[in-house]
Amino acid sequence: MTLRFLLPLLLATVPLAASAQLAEAQTRLKTAVTEVLSVADRTGNRGALPEKLRPVLRKYVSFETMTKRAVGPGWRQFTPAQQQQASQLFSTLIIRSYSSKFTPGEHPDITYQAATEPAAGRVDVPTSMVYKGSHYTVIYRMEQMLITDVVIEGVSLIANYRSQLDAQFKKGGANAVISSLTQSVSRPQ
Repeated sequence: MTLRFLLPLLLATVPLAASAQLAEAQTRLKTAVTEVLSVADRTGNRGALPEKLRPVLRKYVSFETMTKRAVGPGWRQFTPAQQQQASQLFSTLIIRSYSSKFTPGEHPDITYQAATEPAAGRVDVPTSMVYKGSHYTVIYRMEQMLITDVVIEGVSLIANYRSQLDAQFKKGGANAVISSLTQSVSRPQ
């Protein structure tokens, strides 16, 4: 008889746990955005911004997961040293690109919408942003409370890079991908 009464109570806690995870993901994203904007405001030199943002972004973004997914199936053929080098180069490229969008003191107006769990272990936090007069829809994809992709106006950052990096891999393997990333990082901002 006890089991019959206990089972509904146990089942009722599952939606609460999922709801708490969604709220935690949204809170973590808000904290990340606030911290990034604070660093951007304190950094007077735009050239120094990527290195100032790197430690902050490393707390909230899984660059390793992003790199692995951006490379695609060929990632399994990289040696551990090549994986590490590709992740370092890719994170540098993403951080530079991301930081170039900031103007210290100018903040986007962000509306956070309800987070969802489109797949087990993944949380999407959709936002609406207005920045410098332009409107954007941005979805932050998170796993284990780390950002693993950003979808801006329906375009996935990872899918965009995968089309480029997968083509490089097919041409020349891991070395071609690393060479391409090295060239991209070496270009002036």
